[in-house]
Amino acid sequence: MEAAHVYPKGCAFSSLDEIAGKRVTVMGLGLNGGGEACVRFFLRHGAYVTVTDMKNAEQLMPTITALKADSSLDHSRLRYVLGEHRLEDFSGANCVIKNPGVKFEGNRFLAAAHAIETDISIFLAFTKAPIIAVTGSKGKSTTVSAIHYGLCKAGFTAFLGGNITVSPLTFLEQTNETTPVVLELSSWQLADLRGRGLLKPAISLITKIVKDHQNWYGGMAPYIADKKLIYADQTSDCITILDADPDDYLVDCPSPRPGCSCWGDEFASETKATVFRYSAGELASGQCGAFQVLVDNEIQGRARLPLFPQKTERIMGALKVPGTHNRINVLNAALVLCIMRVEPKHCEQIMGTWQGIPHRLEHFYDWKNPATGKTVAFFNDSCATVPEAAAAAVQAFEKPVVLVCGGTDKQLDFLPLVHVLDDKDSNSVPETCTMRHPLATYLLAGSGTDKLLALLAERHTLCHGPFDSLFSLLQELWHDLISLPHLQKTEVVVLSPGATSFGMFTNEFDRGTQFKQIVQNLFSKEAEPHA
Repeated sequence: MEAAHVYPKGCAFSSLDEIAGKRVTVMGLGLNGGGEACVRFFLRHGAYVTVTDMKNAEQLMPTITALKADSSLDHSRLRYVLGEHRLEDFSGANCVIKNPGVKFEGNRFLAAAHAIETDISIFLAFTKAPIIAVTGSKGKSTTVSAIHYGLCKAGFTAFLGGNITVSPLTFLEQTNETTPVVLELSSWQLADLRGRGLLKPAISLITKIVKDHQNWYGGMAPYIADKKLIYADQTSDCITILDADPDDYLVDCPSPRPGCSCWGDEFASETKATVFRYSAGELASGQCGAFQVLVDNEIQGRARLPLFPQKTERIMGALKVPGTHNRINVLNAALVLCIMRVEPKHCEQIMGTWQGIPHRLEHFYDWKNPATGKTVAFFNDSCATVPEAAAAAVQAFEKPVVLVCGGTDKQLDFLPLVHVLDDKDSNSVPETCTMRHPLATYLLAGSGTDKLLALLAERHTLCHGPFDSLFSLLQELWHDLISLPHLQKTEVVVLSPGATSFGMFTNEFDRGTQFKQIVQNLFSKEAEPHA
């Protein structure tokens, strides 16, 4: 296995003033705001900016148009090199701003750069804000969004950025010692911080770990090594919040540590920070953190804090967001609020009003079935890009759902989803699941779907599709909901792909947006299901 790249300690710029007059190459403009934010930031600070992207101008037109329309920017200091990368734009720059979706290893352009930074490393080098950093495989975006919502409702001036498609460079100058910043950090973003010594979160949190991005990493060891960077530079005055529940650690970890039975145990054995744990059930006696307990047929979230280790406080009750997995994400957000000295009762009140975020079990449309008069709720869970997340989405509702899933493979095991789709399967499933099976499953085409279909064929489990487009899938679903008796009782339709989006869509956000648009067009009162 090739050794991970280690970056020089610190930052290429000693101050923001030093950026003026420097040649900066932004590698990857993109459509999700990160590249655009970097261009704006470095132009505002007086740099000469070259934007280079393998996509062409037509593909990047929305971002280019937005930049061109901003008269506050000095466009004389901005040039584009699109549809290709040129070595001289990297070797001739004082600094290259790297896209986290590009590997350093084996990249001749990055190898030619004198200095490499990212929007995250620049932000961390110059902000004085307390950082609340979140990584993991499942639930990152939900967790950071809930934390940010809670902090704002509790009276903090708080900011949210990172992998959630908001670059922290958009709000760097607004931060200070009193403004907490919540950062969602992917494993790739963490890898780009290795060696810099810039990330020392006041609070770090690692959500549920499952196999992910194995097409990139080729194994769990390098994937986990990047996740561990979130607490690598924490000290005893910091806090690390970790899972306490069983997972696939003993199967997936190449060298399990003695005494460790889950990934949270291994992380807890390494971090120098004060450790808090979280659990869907009760924590071990004296263990600090957050957990759930059933009281009078109500699931409550409770916290146990170091000052009073024998006492627990209620911090979460009924929620507006569906799903047992979402309860854990919100429980962690409530725990962070407690650590930030928000009163437990206030934590419960705040979290009880949170309504979730786009593309994560997002309830966006209701349709009245003309054949039955029954209302069908549509949910967009496009950011569920691993099989376990799609399996959990099926279990998020009290009644069986119609599931839309499938997409591109990233070298993941689809068995957790197969167990849920196959109503004859009595094998164990992830702890988030209770073996509630879909009424029907509609599949989008893709390499991941091909793997899933092969597994389902072995079990003689039938699905609809695969379909080469969302429109054709939803067109058939429209007819089926009206005409098939077993589907006329449907109350929930959820897109939860369990796979990545590439090939048919630009990204998971594009997939979710298209799903919402097509549903609203096809299922509107006026529309008929034709092209």
